Amino acid sequence: MIPHAFGESAAWTVGIEEELFVLDADTLEPAPVPADLLDGKRFKAELFASVMELNTGVCASAPEAAEELGALRAEAKRRAVRHGLVLAASASWPPARPEEQAITPDEGYLRFVEYAGPSARRQFVSGLHVHVGVASPEACMRTLEAVLPWLPVVLAVSANSPYLAGRETGLASSRAETLALLPRAGAPPIFGSYGEWERFAERLVELDLADEYTRIWWDVRPHPRFGTLEIRMPDQPTRLEASVAFAALIQALVAASTRGCPADRGLYEQNRWAALRFGSGAELIHPDGTRVSSATDLLAELLADLAPWVDELGTGDLLSPLQGLAQAEEQLKIGRSDGLRALCEHLVART
Repeated sequence: MIPHAFGESAAWTVGIEEELFVLDADTLEPAPVPADLLDGKRFKAELFASVMELNTGVCASAPEAAEELGALRAEAKRRAVRHGLVLAASASWPPARPEEQAITPDEGYLRFVEYAGPSARRQFVSGLHVHVGVASPEACMRTLEAVLPWLPVVLAVSANSPYLAGRETGLASSRAETLALLPRAGAPPIFGSYGEWERFAERLVELDLADEYTRIWWDVRPHPRFGTLEIRMPDQPTRLEASVAFAALIQALVAASTRGCPADRGLYEQNRWAALRFGSGAELIHPDGTRVSSATDLLAELLADLAPWVDELGTGDLLSPLQGLAQAEEQLKIGRSDGLRALCEHLVART
């Protein structure tokens, strides 16, 4: 059995993980992360040597997580400047060719790259991961099914990777398409119980297809070690306040969604594709399956439905950056008018 920490913290605790690109300050090309920028806890290495992960602790509230994440960004910037480096928050780095980027020399990462091959080499993309504490393993699985139909709305609104390898991709989120190349990506299968999920995860390790259960890259997954439901759907936002807004939205969504029957995976895949293709302009099948609605209308409906939980959690003032958020469109506007160098400078300045 996999040891778990479900129920060990107060309900709806929040943890945030951001993935930032590390760049040479002059060329704005990806640069390896110096060892003294990392501590293995709050500042961690990622698959690619020029990406660092920022991790908050277990926070009792979204405002607490916001304060800690802001401090982490500031400290990471200070550490980077000492080495002639800068940081950028975006779901892809517009001019970078993914297959040319160096892999972090970690045994687990190297084994994964050997196994996944070109699918792994293309993963030079960054996401925002939000952990929300839940009371029990079974509650985690019920909540997973309840939040799943709304996650394409989160992807559409967060889309922030229209460029890849120096070109417009025609996608609002090239990251979401790239992640789908991995084994065990997209929506998780339907599991009848937490025990079924646990046996699936253990079997992957037993068969030497994964070195640990976190080598599962679904858009949402149980995380027993932290006792959380981990939502991995959003593109990495550029502005800090947008990351915080998505964390507050996801916390409220999890708090409101303690009961759920299995979500329709067919509708989910259609909506996931539409969200990554069109971003905030996407037309999505309503989670009730009866009609098509715009991503912006669905966001407004979701926020209205979540209002009682937002009030209880005290996070209403954190959600305003979601209104009118169109990061992919903003990137394209700058890239088309001023070029990729200007876009890269903009992303660094706004991080």
